[in-house]
Amino acid sequence: MNDDETRQRFEGLALQHLDAAYNLARWLTRNEHDAQDVVQEAWLRAMRYFSGFRGEQFRPWWLTIVRHTCYGWLKTNRPFDLVAPGDEDGSATESAAPASDEPHEIAVRNADRAQINNAIAALPIDYREVLVLRELEDLSYKDIARIADVPIGTVMSRLSRARSLLRQALQPGARPALRAVPMPPQRGAKR
Repeated sequence: MNDDETRQRFEGLALQHLDAAYNLARWLTRNEHDAQDVVQEAWLRAMRYFSGFRGEQFRPWWLTIVRHTCYGWLKTNRPFDLVAPGDEDGSATESAAPASDEPHEIAVRNADRAQINNAIAALPIDYREVLVLRELEDLSYKDIARIADVPIGTVMSRLSRARSLLRQALQPGARPALRAVPMPPQRGAKR
């Protein structure tokens, strides 16, 4: 296969999963423009290494590259977003979406959606990524384990923890959990 055929084959496969790649990058970076940059960089990396792709499932392979690119970008640009998850506990409550398309019910639904999006965005990155890959991208535990490069048991544990934290954040009257954020060292500061 020549370079042009390889590029066309890559583009045909990657374009099918471009929305999933952007979705993962957006949830990990928490910013639309940063996600676009990350996906573009991941696209270039994936195209460069596509010759090493051996016909296994393309989607997990592609999302692994997107994930690694996100983490590299975060490490360089926002290292404090990579803090380890905390130990907060929560209990479950669920609410159903309104059944009607009345204006006031649409407004409530939009507010609920914003609250859910904010709660997902507030999750520690390790939990956020498995939740997005499982619940929004509908990937299997095996594929998530491969993408995140962790054992399946870790995926299940993180997913359970993410769901628990999400339930806690979505309880009526819940206040966002505050996390200590390490301060970056200041230049020229004496210790």
